[in-house]
Amino acid sequence: MHGSVAAALEPRFTLHRLWQEDDPDAFLRAHGPSIRALAVSTLAGPVGADLFDRLPALEIVANFGVGYDNVDIAAARARGIVVTNTPGVLDEEVADLAVALLLATIRQLPQAERFLRAGLWRDGGFPLSPTLRGRRVGLLGLGGIGKAIARRLEGFGVDLAYHGRTRQAAVAYPWYPTPLALAEACDTLIAILPGGPATRHIIDAAVLAALGPQGVLINVARGSVVDQDALIDALRQGTILAAGLDVYAAEPEVPAELLALPNAVLLPHVGSASEHTRSAMGHLVADNLIAWFERGHPLTPV
Repeated sequence: MHGSVAAALEPRFTLHRLWQEDDPDAFLRAHGPSIRALAVSTLAGPVGADLFDRLPALEIVANFGVGYDNVDIAAARARGIVVTNTPGVLDEEVADLAVALLLATIRQLPQAERFLRAGLWRDGGFPLSPTLRGRRVGLLGLGGIGKAIARRLEGFGVDLAYHGRTRQAAVAYPWYPTPLALAEACDTLIAILPGGPATRHIIDAAVLAALGPQGVLINVARGSVVDQDALIDALRQGTILAAGLDVYAAEPEVPAELLALPNAVLLPHVGSASEHTRSAMGHLVADNLIAWFERGHPLTPV
């Protein structure tokens, strides 16, 4: 958990750091009945019924992240537990990263740097790369982050389209009713949609094939939204041109098959990982808890 959370909470609450306990089970047996709030990170693993049952006085779970698929929302609702997340404060940072990853993937920037560092420039120039020029970019998800990505890409002069659960009346970009239809209309797909069972493997072999041999996939959403095995096959076989990934199916594990692919640009889930943005996220986690106990209404309930 980012230090800003503890710094904001400690003056107001009795604060326990469960990850520092030598025996978390013993701690929960002793203190669980008195715990009224949880601040949780998406990196801490699933938070659900098993933990809730050990915290009978729990009122609120404040999640550090805009995605909250790590929290069992149904189990929380069944117990009357409020869940919050951190929307808005990370939109611009993740959008910056998504566009940077798109450019790095298409223009092969990591590969070019490795080429230079290996001393190969003396023997000839780096091979010509693909381009963003003339590409048709599909946004799989058009929430706050998706819109921030779209605003940036408008400046690059590319055609934009999107898929979401419903068409947004105020959005001028073409809407497609399914991910497959969007992929068929585009050659570049940026995934920025929630994780969870409803979106698991929404990008499958058929969607990848629809992008075509010049297709590029960028995933800054959740690893679960992509069929990772199908993606590896598509990259190996040239079904698509390249992929830029910030998220994976079983983080922090990244398959050796993916690491070995020369046409994959891989980042360690750093979409919102600037000191500025993580601090803002931490303050919102704390502000949700403070608002709940002071006024009975959190700022950003899910």
